[in-house]
Amino acid sequence: MPPYGLPEKIRFCERCLASNAQPISCNEYKHTPEMKHEYIKFDDEGICAACRFFEARKNGVIDWEAREKELLALLDQYRSSDGSYDCLVPGSGGKDSAYASHVLKYKYRMHPLTVTWTPHLYTDIGRKNFDNWINMGGFDNYLFSPNGKVHRLLTRNAFLNLLHPFQPFILGQKTFAPKMAARFGIKLIFYGENQGEYGDKTSVNQRKFIMGGSKDEKDKGFRLDYAKPSDPPEEVFLGGKSLAEYFKEGLSYADLAPFLPADPAIIAKNEIEFHYLGYYLKWVPQDCYYYAVKYTGFEANPVRTEGTYSKYNSIDDKTDGFFYYTTFIKFGFGRARYDASQEIRNGHITKEEGAALIKRFDGEFPKRYFPEFLDYIGLTEKEFEGTIDSFRTPHLWKKEGGEWKLKQRE
Repeated sequence: MPPYGLPEKIRFCERCLASNAQPISCNEYKHTPEMKHEYIKFDDEGICAACRFFEARKNGVIDWEAREKELLALLDQYRSSDGSYDCLVPGSGGKDSAYASHVLKYKYRMHPLTVTWTPHLYTDIGRKNFDNWINMGGFDNYLFSPNGKVHRLLTRNAFLNLLHPFQPFILGQKTFAPKMAARFGIKLIFYGENQGEYGDKTSVNQRKFIMGGSKDEKDKGFRLDYAKPSDPPEEVFLGGKSLAEYFKEGLSYADLAPFLPADPAIIAKNEIEFHYLGYYLKWVPQDCYYYAVKYTGFEANPVRTEGTYSKYNSIDDKTDGFFYYTTFIKFGFGRARYDASQEIRNGHITKEEGAALIKRFDGEFPKRYFPEFLDYIGLTEKEFEGTIDSFRTPHLWKKEGGEWKLKQRE
């Protein structure tokens, strides 16, 4: 059987070239090497769920005027009259969080608090965009830097055990928002894109969703693969190791707490709601980019991002490239395919242009920050390469002439 529950046959969407090996769901807090993921669905015509979502959007199935009225009603319910924080926007100061926070504050007259989980290793442009977001955009912000020693350890373990070096960061940034909302008594949290745009299942694309899930099926979308304080430490994993193992190694619960979710009881007690702004407003990544440039001084990377052709997505962390490179190794698709599929769906490039970009850039090794990444997780180049190769599955990879090649690549 293929590892991670990968599809038996790798296919590519007839419209946007997305791979059916693109994960859409993974229980991060139960994540072990044997764990199965859920993948983007294809229909009988070979069309992916993301394309079907865009087809519905294009055909007028979504009434955006009605959606905005829903948003206005929601905001009117929570808008403060004294200027106190009435919503929370997590982000890094990239194009999406810059757009979301700015439009909420200046168009809809909300009073957002922005919160940021610091990157592993800031890039120069990432730090500049963060500063511009706060200073030019005009926002209050809490920037949280977790214990660097613990963050590096978890990242190292996540790379070695899961080939998923971004797992601790993903968990940290997602759980930080509800913790801060509870601390400040904020009942409304906004994330960005509606995840249906990336092929996620319908249940995550509702008007409202619940951190931790609920008995109502439509509210189970944003669970963050939840763990609860009552779960035995042997059953909660970070970096492919259980909390119980970390405790035996001398780490405390307090050391790991920033990476663990807020107690669902606290969220329920504070009546915190989670919403995708992209449910209410038509979300186009390129439009968010131009908006952020105009209103918050966002700048694209001065050089092309390795592994793809773009210059403005995920450019704040020197480890970003290794996250996308490891998805290429484990699932057979990389950053260029992910970017090209999105741009094909949005009508910014043709399928033929996307195919050419994927062929040229997908799977490119991110060498620019390689020495710093190795130093950060404490590995030698040989150890890095050995770990990478150990996650290459015969289901996807073959070796020809001493070089690894994907078996199926459109």
